[in-house]
Amino acid sequence: MSKLEELLQGVDVEWRVFGDIASIKRGASPRPIAKFITDDVNGVPWIKIGDTSPKSKYVENTLQKITVEGSKKSRLLKKGDFIISNSMSFGRPYILNIDGAIHDGWASISDFSLTLSADYLYHYLSSNIVQNYWISKINSGSVSNLNADIIKSLQIPIPCPDNPEKSLEIQQEIVRVLDELTSLTNQLKTELETERQNRKKQFEFFREQLLSSDINSVERKKLGEIAKIYDGTHSTPKYKESGIPFVSVQNINNLYATNKYISLEDFEKYKHKPKKNDVFMTRIGSIGVCSIVKNNEPLAYYVTLALIRLDLSVIHQNYFKHVIESNIGKSELFKRTLVNATPIKINLGEISKINLPIPPLAEQERIVKLLDQFDATHTAIEEEITKEIKLRTQQYEYYREKLLSFPQN
Repeated sequence: MSKLEELLQGVDVEWRVFGDIASIKRGASPRPIAKFITDDVNGVPWIKIGDTSPKSKYVENTLQKITVEGSKKSRLLKKGDFIISNSMSFGRPYILNIDGAIHDGWASISDFSLTLSADYLYHYLSSNIVQNYWISKINSGSVSNLNADIIKSLQIPIPCPDNPEKSLEIQQEIVRVLDELTSLTNQLKTELETERQNRKKQFEFFREQLLSSDINSVERKKLGEIAKIYDGTHSTPKYKESGIPFVSVQNINNLYATNKYISLEDFEKYKHKPKKNDVFMTRIGSIGVCSIVKNNEPLAYYVTLALIRLDLSVIHQNYFKHVIESNIGKSELFKRTLVNATPIKINLGEISKINLPIPPLAEQERIVKLLDQFDATHTAIEEEITKEIKLRTQQYEYYREKLLSFPQN
């Protein structure tokens, strides 16, 4: 029998109304807020939605401070208190690692330590049990935000309510189990990120070796000699809820994951529509990142991208992508980049002047095959780690719901 099972054996659980065991209040903003924003080192941290991260359960610092006078018109909290979003991404809890003041986009939870462990409360507020409760309350009423009254009405399970010391011991043991599962997941996430970084460095090194071997004996051609180069619309389009997918520099890593669309009528105005094996290349901001068009389905594009239609009898589209993203291509692009522009950019006419090594097609295909094989090996490793992370996350969620789903009388 585990320690947790021993602790829970024969234990009574009382479901208490949250508002009876904690102080729950909505945040407040002094008006006009701009009057109270300060750079004074003695100012009070001003906690906003942008000061939190979904990857952390803590609020560690803030971007702004307000005056002491302004903080008195707000909701002052101390380290260890909770805040919970009541509008955007409502219901996401955070523990304060700083003293500070919150605006009215937050609700505060404090004065619970005699009954609840902070970590136990965090796991419970993060559970599907609670998230579903918030949704049911909002959907069943006329409110569209998570107000203090809804938060107060939440039922909290308190094990061994007549023995506060043992109650906190049980809560901490539940936390220990859940934290161990969380730690295992985080270790895998770190391993995955390390694998990605190592893979990127190894791939780039291998690519440079392949592309630079015998480079002096390889014929060079200007891109304008072996490709036609177009740019997208210079006008911000009128977006639609559905229609022709619209891509820009933000979509370069996955052209088909865009959530922006334009009408067929607007798309018909494009003189040069993408075709299978065309290459999109970023030309504003992040320059020289490429993505290959996989099919002939309609795809609209913005001026931040250059559409490059290669002569495939001379150059393979995958080879072109590799060489452009290598040091060879980066060097050629940088020579012609307007680095003093904001953001930096390369003009369409300058792209046609970049000078690239063009070995015979058979050699290009050999290089592409080797790089694809190298990439596939590491992709398989990444997929295995990603699968394990998913399983660990599911395991954590299963045990979290199981451990926190005490029977209600």
